[in-house]
Amino acid sequence: MAKQRKIIHVDMDAFFASVEQRDQPEYQGKPLIVGGQPNSRGVVAACSYEARKFGIHSAMPCSRAYRLCPKAIFVPPRFEAYREVSQQIREIFWQYATQVEPLSLDEAYLDVTYTADFDGSATRIAQAIKAEILAKTQLNASAGVSYNKFLAKIASDIDKPNGLYVIKPDQGLAFVADLPIGKFHGIGPATEAKMQKLGIQTGADLRQKTLVELVERFGKSGQYYYNIARAIDERPVRSTRVRKSLGKETTFAEDILSIQLLTETLNGLAEQVLTKLSEQELQAKTITLKVKYANFQQVTRAQSVDTTLEINAVKRWIPQLLKRTKAGEQAIRLVGLSLSGLEKVGVESETAQLALV
Repeated sequence: MAKQRKIIHVDMDAFFASVEQRDQPEYQGKPLIVGGQPNSRGVVAACSYEARKFGIHSAMPCSRAYRLCPKAIFVPPRFEAYREVSQQIREIFWQYATQVEPLSLDEAYLDVTYTADFDGSATRIAQAIKAEILAKTQLNASAGVSYNKFLAKIASDIDKPNGLYVIKPDQGLAFVADLPIGKFHGIGPATEAKMQKLGIQTGADLRQKTLVELVERFGKSGQYYYNIARAIDERPVRSTRVRKSLGKETTFAEDILSIQLLTETLNGLAEQVLTKLSEQELQAKTITLKVKYANFQQVTRAQSVDTTLEINAVKRWIPQLLKRTKAGEQAIRLVGLSLSGLEKVGVESETAQLALV
């Protein structure tokens, strides 16, 4: 019997607007609109929750948004800033998931079926991801946890902002039955109107229709509607990239000068990273040390080897890499360790292993 899937959908809250409010404290607590100017023909790309209280939403003409809230602050989008934060968030995702499928800059599906962290609890993994995103970006994310993509996506929207909602396997059918058709992911306004004309108001109504009826009315999408009415969604989470590296880092409560403490900390990070690689049946050939000094200057030092890196080899390289920094001379606020040059275990050597020895 196949293992029950554990899927998390993470969606950043009012992403573009939240980045602007983070970077410009004077915008916090105020209705903020990212997009065109009030008198332009542009549309709202994103808006803060304060603006949403006035009925403003994305894709709305900026002229109408201005009429709804003349006091709103209008700012142009800074996509480079959003992409930078998005990259930070995705790196966090890869710390926990074996597959990551981004849908946009601010949302993604994560498959944590085989993640061993937190005893394999997808709910606790989602809590950890949200906490790490907040700590590293000062932004809130909402998450939905379930056994398929359809339910996880809907769940992430239930308790926004800063929400976490879980739909367990034994809750799926009842949840879908009560769900208004307009809330179904994959059913837009036009399809919703068509379904309502057929007397379909909720998931329970949709479930009454046969597969033949739905295919006749909606073509190829009929199969999808038939399945989701029964809380069935077999679509896998598909990564859009090949994982190139895996790492962990930690920020100290106080700046550190002690080489011994730095080494012990990095050894602990190494064990965590190698455990993750082992879980995903990956092996590495390059180790990279990251150091951020008390003055926020950041450096990296890397070393590649001919053979697969095991824990003892990594721990032998850590002091050597530290010597290539100013550790012990300048106080350090953050250290990180990552392994790259990844490939599946057994690709080059049948005996190559990443077990902790």
